[in-house]
Amino acid sequence: MSVAEPLTPTTRIVDELTAIVGAENLLYHRDELVVYECDGYVIEKSVPDVVVFPTTTEHVVEVVKLCNRHRLPFVPRGAGTSLAGGTLAVGGGVMICLTRMKRILEINTRDRYAVVEPGVVNLWLTRALGGTGFHYAPDPSSQSACTIGGNVATNSGGPHTLKYGVTVNHVRGVELVLPDGSVVQTGGVTEDNPGYDLTGLIVGHEGTFGIVTKVTVGLTRDPEAGRTLLGVFDSVDDATETVSGIIAAGIVPAALEMLDNLMIRAIEQAFHFGFPTEAGAVLIIEVDGLDAGLNREAQAISEIVETHGGSVSKSIAWRTRKEPEYVAIWKSRKSAFGAIGRLSPTFCTQDGVVPRTKLPHILRFITKVGERHGLRIANVFHAGDGNIHPILLFDERDPEQVKRVLEASHEILDECIAVGGSVTGEHGIGVEKMAFMPKLFSPEDLAAMIAIRNTFNPEGRCSPEKMLPGGAGCIERKGPGHRASA
Repeated sequence: MSVAEPLTPTTRIVDELTAIVGAENLLYHRDELVVYECDGYVIEKSVPDVVVFPTTTEHVVEVVKLCNRHRLPFVPRGAGTSLAGGTLAVGGGVMICLTRMKRILEINTRDRYAVVEPGVVNLWLTRALGGTGFHYAPDPSSQSACTIGGNVATNSGGPHTLKYGVTVNHVRGVELVLPDGSVVQTGGVTEDNPGYDLTGLIVGHEGTFGIVTKVTVGLTRDPEAGRTLLGVFDSVDDATETVSGIIAAGIVPAALEMLDNLMIRAIEQAFHFGFPTEAGAVLIIEVDGLDAGLNREAQAISEIVETHGGSVSKSIAWRTRKEPEYVAIWKSRKSAFGAIGRLSPTFCTQDGVVPRTKLPHILRFITKVGERHGLRIANVFHAGDGNIHPILLFDERDPEQVKRVLEASHEILDECIAVGGSVTGEHGIGVEKMAFMPKLFSPEDLAAMIAIRNTFNPEGRCSPEKMLPGGAGCIERKGPGHRASA
């Protein structure tokens, strides 16, 4: 490894970056940079030394080459909605913010693909496809803010990926600027390509392989119709048992989401949809497809809900996903994290995965962890695929609360591993969960992954100290709040 100690940008470096992207696409004053000290994972912070906003692939190439000449670490960033510190500028250096690369370059419904730049917000593509009869299936809860490039970095999921698959199942190819400044293309517009599936390898790389500058995504035909049901339960146990019951019956919903009482009350206070605030938990259950069979499927789900002690309080029939009540229920669900601001000044969201049959156990375990550490924990998550999102409420200004949140988070993730699950379903490893990787993988497995990363990123300069142990090159990590200096 030959990465030098990080350098504060000199006038020369600023001048060179200005020559590449223009003064209007560069930030280097402290009061401007502090905005980029963290992403959605607020517990660790590190201020970059400069933030650059490329608008073309050529800009990215030249910025990466400059970083190599000056031996500066660099990290790509999208909207900053990452919840695991994936865009943290460990060691300072240059942050390459891709939000101004925001063009939808091509939409081809005949061959069912679109080509977009990484800064395109997920929801923008959905809106651009409105009326075409097609949509882009991955729909993270942060859909109105998160970017396609960020979705590719962490292999994002979303409520409707239970049936349709996560990001990797819908990306056909990428353009990637490697850490040495060279540009490679993987995949293409066709659905299958010969040779190694490098696109599948790149999706989920968390910025450690390079910087994605174009993405070719597959498009999915809109369903003819759907039914969305709201199941109401007295307890979380009853709701989670229902999840297993639905899947065991051979029904694969388009979405199957759970909210506990604390989350229900926060959302209802914010959006007034009509969620029952006295309920212990609710399930949002959606099925879609050919209209002819949907009433029968919805009735079967209602019977399973009743068998497990619940009731269906709403059943929304829809054909376009534009019906007001349909829009309202999903706006409420996808804005859940924003509603948390009514409960706490700060929160930490975990992203564990457990087998569906273990959902009752892990929810009970989370409750005990909250009680043991004196923390309130709200739950809203993708119940259908066992991807839990416990939201730990705290005040980051209180070091003791931060300590308790970290301890509680680690206990929850350890338990996910113990029951045969994982520590992330869609948020990634980032800086937050690297210590868990040796618990999930053998030394041989980790060595293989590190070898792959080093093939793409041999100097460790791109996204240092992310995802895998030993990923920092020669950069010394100083801990939360660190800012590199000359």
